[in-house]
Amino acid sequence: MFQDTKADPNLFVLAFRGTEPFDAYGWATDVDLSWYKFKGIGQIHRGFMKALGSQNNGWPKEIIEPDHDHLYAYYETRQMLRDIVSKNEQAKFIVTGHSLGGALAILFVAVLTMHGEAELLERLEGVYTFGQPRVGDEEFGEYMIDGLKKHKVKYLRYVYCNDMVPRVPFDNNCFFYKHFWECKYYTSWYKEKVSVPSLSLSLSLSLSLSISYAVDEQLMHS
Repeated sequence: MFQDTKADPNLFVLAFRGTEPFDAYGWATDVDLSWYKFKGIGQIHRGFMKALGSQNNGWPKEIIEPDHDHLYAYYETRQMLRDIVSKNEQAKFIVTGHSLGGALAILFVAVLTMHGEAELLERLEGVYTFGQPRVGDEEFGEYMIDGLKKHKVKYLRYVYCNDMVPRVPFDNNCFFYKHFWECKYYTSWYKEKVSVPSLSLSLSLSLSLSISYAVDEQLMHS
């Protein structure tokens, strides 16, 4: 976690690390294609959930009997943010991550939404991921779009054309994984395009954002 100033910071950046080249556990998490089904929420990648700290019974809001020998990323990080916002009424934070870290970043926000952490979500300035893989199915995408809109959280995925990670897990008849929301897509010449996934709700949402993105594009190339 980073902060904007050494003294009296008002902006914090929560960054989730991506998969390291020789991290066997990280790669095992990436290739685990199984999923959890949450009623009213959708299917979510099991490996990513486990890496974030899911319990045997899913996502209880609090761990009743914590294991002090094992720390869970979601619960430890959420407590850090709770402490920050309780001490500083002006504090805001951003969540980001690359590759596996991108998956953990958006899923961290998903679990905050599941738990009704309204105070934290109101302090969340945005979620920015880089080379993020797919994390859930279409129902999950719809759930997240509703949650992000409700709390006015900006979400941007940045994708480079030759990066394979955003193309997995697969979007096919076996796995049903879907991206949601828009992304900033960069060609091999680093030309920016706005890409909209096939998720129907993302498409309807994108119409409300397309004007501002079009202005950004014109300013960028003018």
